[in-house]
Amino acid sequence: MESRDYETELVIVDSGSRDRTSAIATEFAEDHTDVHLLRVRQPGKGLAVRAGMHSAVGEYRFICDADLSMPIEEVDRFLPPQLDRVDIAIASREAPGAVRYGEPVYRHLIGRGFNSLVRILAIPHLQDTQCGFKMFRAEVAEDVFRRQVLEGWTFDVEVLYIALRLGYQVREVPIPWYYNTGSRVHVVSDSFAMFFDLFRIRLNDWRGEYDIDR
Repeated sequence: MESRDYETELVIVDSGSRDRTSAIATEFAEDHTDVHLLRVRQPGKGLAVRAGMHSAVGEYRFICDADLSMPIEEVDRFLPPQLDRVDIAIASREAPGAVRYGEPVYRHLIGRGFNSLVRILAIPHLQDTQCGFKMFRAEVAEDVFRRQVLEGWTFDVEVLYIALRLGYQVREVPIPWYYNTGSRVHVVSDSFAMFFDLFRIRLNDWRGEYDIDR
């Protein structure tokens, strides 16, 4: 952040963790005025991201997984002038030019299987909705995340579904991506929950949930 020629802020969202995340972040923020800690009592990645997006004040708002499986220096590829006039830019491990490092075959197959379901049930044309690095223009973030309902892992699909439904442009950016063995995703139980969430997205849309500003 200090090496960039544009203003930055870092919002760290601690969603009910039981480790020393809050203490470490608080200590670090004392010496870095552009770092802010936001505590959310309930767990849930979708809940944490929504809180962070509403707390941020920048013109561009970037979701970044804490494991940095995408080197953070790649963030410039999501911003002008390298990428301009795009409402939402999402990192993709499947777009031409992307490279995966160290990912077990079974995890790759599970991911591709879930994406196939996403394309059938929700978003037909995006190759990788689940990579945890996404950039939103500020006004798009405010519009989309206030309509978000899901608070778990599948929030990515829901947010992109809402954005496309509202007519926003989404572009996939190929990235280098490194598998992290410390992932908190439980492959079996979370996969079933995410599968049923795809039907919830369509049901929420049918009920008009995404037409409501929260």
